[in-house]
Amino acid sequence: MSIARVEPLTTARALRGPFDYRLPERLGEVGVGSVLLVPFGRRRVIGVVVEVAESSELPPERLVEPIEALAAGATPELVELGLWVAREYCSTPARGLELVLPPSVGRGGRGTGPRLQTLAAPTEAGRAALGDGTRLGKRQRAALKRLAGPAVGAELSARQLEADGGIDRQTLGRLEARGLIRLRDARSFRRPEVVDVGARSSRPPLSDDQRAAVDAIVAAMDGAASREHLLHGVTGSGKTEVYLAATEVALRRGRGAIVLVPEIGLTPQAISRFAARFGDRVALLHSRLAAGERRDEWERLQAGEARVCVGPRSAAFAPVRDLGLVVIDEEHDASYKQEGDPRYDAREVARRRAAEAGAALVAGSATPRPETWLGLQRLRLPRRVDGGVLPHVEVVDGRHDINARGGLGRRGAAGGTLHPRTVEALAEVREAGAKAIVLLNRRGWSPFLCCRSCGRAWECPHCDVALVLHKLSERLLCHHCGHAESVPDSCSACGSVTLARHGAGTERLATLLDQAVAPLPVFRLDSDTASRGGAHIEILRRFEEAPSGVLVGTQMVAKGHDFPDVVLSVVLDADATLRFPDFRAEERTFALVAQLAGRSGRGERGGRVLVQTLAPQARAIRHAAAHDAEGFLAGELERRRALRYPPFSHLVRIELTSPDAGRAQAVAESVRKALEGGLPAGTELLGPAPRFRLRGRHRRQLLLKAEHRAGTVAAVRDTVEGLATGRELRGVSISVDVDPQ
Repeated sequence: MSIARVEPLTTARALRGPFDYRLPERLGEVGVGSVLLVPFGRRRVIGVVVEVAESSELPPERLVEPIEALAAGATPELVELGLWVAREYCSTPARGLELVLPPSVGRGGRGTGPRLQTLAAPTEAGRAALGDGTRLGKRQRAALKRLAGPAVGAELSARQLEADGGIDRQTLGRLEARGLIRLRDARSFRRPEVVDVGARSSRPPLSDDQRAAVDAIVAAMDGAASREHLLHGVTGSGKTEVYLAATEVALRRGRGAIVLVPEIGLTPQAISRFAARFGDRVALLHSRLAAGERRDEWERLQAGEARVCVGPRSAAFAPVRDLGLVVIDEEHDASYKQEGDPRYDAREVARRRAAEAGAALVAGSATPRPETWLGLQRLRLPRRVDGGVLPHVEVVDGRHDINARGGLGRRGAAGGTLHPRTVEALAEVREAGAKAIVLLNRRGWSPFLCCRSCGRAWECPHCDVALVLHKLSERLLCHHCGHAESVPDSCSACGSVTLARHGAGTERLATLLDQAVAPLPVFRLDSDTASRGGAHIEILRRFEEAPSGVLVGTQMVAKGHDFPDVVLSVVLDADATLRFPDFRAEERTFALVAQLAGRSGRGERGGRVLVQTLAPQARAIRHAAAHDAEGFLAGELERRRALRYPPFSHLVRIELTSPDAGRAQAVAESVRKALEGGLPAGTELLGPAPRFRLRGRHRRQLLLKAEHRAGTVAAVRDTVEGLATGRELRGVSISVDVDPQ
């Protein structure tokens, strides 16, 4: 008797699996990763086989059979990866396993099944029949002529024959019965469209630095001492070409590759280059694909028809065969951290996959994280691949313009938004008919609205945050929960009509730039303009194709774009992120400024950068202006070592939320009490502390700063699972974030 140990795909944290089921012969071959429909109490649920055994601790009479087998599911290696994610990030086995299953298989459904198409090709007798006088009907002769046209052995689909020549399936059936054609059913893959951004399929010669990097990566594939590398290259140094060359080597050796990019919609150039170089061997996996396209791309990878997977963080779980290379492009980007349960970090999942597969790992960035800088062996690309120099960066001291805040300055610009020096630089771009990129990491028209008479500010009724004014829609919006209300004519508290709009976001800035750089076109790229599917790609395409113009937006405009004709990059309010209560604030400020600076001067015209700030002496801004990543990281690591922050410790955050503030606080105290005494030595437990109310729920958090990651994570996991089995968490939601960002 064979026993399948099954993890049911349910949301209950208190559920402790796996559960044993007797495997009947009628189900055929069932192995680790198979997806079964099983009886579970009074319900039927979908489950994943995590082990096949010969015996069970349960007596035979208590074992029941699965109802049916639904899909082949995941490989044993991916099943183990999903269970590792569940353990490592204090989630449930069900949520971990859902990450590695084929798309549309899981709690949401059984899967779409194969999509078949009928293919037709003429036989030798069929080709001869066209010229030897064989009696053929009009439609039969037309069908044979159409099929005999392509090269010998080529096939046409029945759908194509019907669309092109009106040849129906009955005609094809009669020809097959006469032995004049062959028909067969074949799997039809739906392919996602790759945006063409003019990527070359040719292989440009590698520079000496690029060749040295590729050689080191290939040595890692061969089992060299170090399999993990940081590819630290200045912006424009040709990191993508290194990834392409290393991928080509992996393919020649019969191995596959996973290439992670931060956000699929904001990196069309990288994706286009892989598709141009490797054609159908590349599969795309990301959430914006249609369900059928995503399923088909997954199955092409599983079948080995595609050997390279390109995508954002979820592509770390792609079923790539014989994995030889894992690339994490722009590894500093925070989007690699999943926000929902399980809150995995795709960079750590990628490291795990590479290690388990014996593959080379390459993490690339011009502004690497301190964790990566310290933990991986470095490969350097210190020069731009075209021989150009990095753009000159000028720090503009905005403090001297602070009295003009809110008024209109020179050439129609708001003094508090555009410094006169910035206006002059943009005017030069206009006169030259060139291009510029302007970054302001704040969307909307104004960050908040208040009454000049009584001081009342408009806030979200569900979140403890100010509502943001969006002028185009004439709405006040909460950027956290989506609450919206009309812009008031007067203050409801005192009746005053003197309402003030404070600060500026990208919507207001785009309007100001329309005046300042006219007649140059202004393109705005933020989450408001890019909310419609494909809109962001269209905006980037229009900017690229325009002979001149200004691209203005949030951090989206700094993400890996390669526009050779951009001669000016501007960062406004560059110190804004320094004011966040976050130990990574300086790291993020440095990366944002340095990345945007790297968009300029990639062409023959060269370029320059203006960094407008109220904190010109801030360490992050000084090092970014000097293109000095090594200097910044040296100081940042020294600071973190002194304060015991990552990478010199590990953080775990536990958050409790409830509509009742008292209940959230009480449960947080209970969690703290349950944790005390069970943590490894050297673990510091902080809190509970309040966080701002979000979506109508009061929040409390506990933070653990640990020397020993595994022991601390295990203690948190055991504590949370223990509480989940009782009634302590009644009315309260609990979440665990390992390595919170």
